[in-house]
Amino acid sequence: MKTITKFFVAAVALFGVAIAANAKSPKNTDNNVSSSTEHDVEVYGSNYTDGDKFDGLTRKVGFDRMIPPHALEVCFEKTTHIIFPSEVVYVDLGNENLVAGLADGAKNVLRVKSAFKSFKQETNLSVITDDGSYYTFNVKFAKEPLLLSIEMTDFLHDGESVNRPNNAQEIYLEKLGQESPVLVKLIMKSIYKQNKREIKHIGSKRFGVQFLLKSIYTNNGLLYFHTELKNTTNIAFDIDYVSFKIVDKKVIKRTAMQEQVLEPLRAQNYVTVVHGKSSERTVFALEKFTIPDDKQLVIEVAEKEGGRHQSFVVDNEDIVRANVIDHEEDSFNLRCGGAFPVRRGGIRPAESPRNVGGRGTRQYGKRFLYRQLPQLRL
Repeated sequence: MKTITKFFVAAVALFGVAIAANAKSPKNTDNNVSSSTEHDVEVYGSNYTDGDKFDGLTRKVGFDRMIPPHALEVCFEKTTHIIFPSEVVYVDLGNENLVAGLADGAKNVLRVKSAFKSFKQETNLSVITDDGSYYTFNVKFAKEPLLLSIEMTDFLHDGESVNRPNNAQEIYLEKLGQESPVLVKLIMKSIYKQNKREIKHIGSKRFGVQFLLKSIYTNNGLLYFHTELKNTTNIAFDIDYVSFKIVDKKVIKRTAMQEQVLEPLRAQNYVTVVHGKSSERTVFALEKFTIPDDKQLVIEVAEKEGGRHQSFVVDNEDIVRANVIDHEEDSFNLRCGGAFPVRRGGIRPAESPRNVGGRGTRQYGKRFLYRQLPQLRL
């Protein structure tokens, strides 16, 4: 009987302790929730709703995942212009209080203004540019905006310098495939800065103007062509266009020549004029391609309102020997993927219908070899 009594007393004591613990736990939880909610309301404002309003287990997005917006003021009587470092490809307006559009003839300038004479509610504006950068703005109405012309810098900097999270993701554009636009820009800058001449047998020179192919690189489905245009005359060379075309090697008489035009995706330092006694280099990015044995790539630069056009031929064997780009700690090493053969005749002119069999061009190729490249004895 005593044993049963002791067992009953112990069970009652344990039950009381459990009840007390359960009573304290909700109280502490309520205090935590109340404290956290008060803090969030202070940060986000009175309209804040916490994660309890979502279905299931929900995690709030922290400030380390947020892209800080820029402040923008607009009015009805004046237009605010925002200049971006590259072409604008996407614009989203928060509500109908804003009107926006690209400036005529300038694809990187966005015009923004108020659609009404006044509005009280703050809205937002989001922009994506062609180089893969993302911009966001919080917009409010102001009778006299302080800034009417704003120039945005690109985001190729450290996160601290531009108040942007270091873990921010880049925008991938469809025409670049799986390659990041920012990475493409960095690669092109690296090729331009290092200025290596890996190819010494492809180019043309006429009328005191020399057009060279210095190197070819490949990375992640893209080809990079590094070209140089030298003007040894005193007359400026105005560039009309630079074209990349795949054409037939041999064209039978009375047969139409078939050609395929390749559009560059990006261009680093694409200039429109080369002044006298100077030179300019350009890096072009194109989609990866190869050429059949019966075709060839012709790269041509045409002079605007002039006749000093330059062109040269690139064979498939030159393309498949494209150099490989190594990525190491945000730096790029340009590694040669194969030796380029030096052809007899030195600089190889384009064998297009305009200069095929050109006696002067063929003879000039040999003279250029012995005059400019005396170390290459054939």
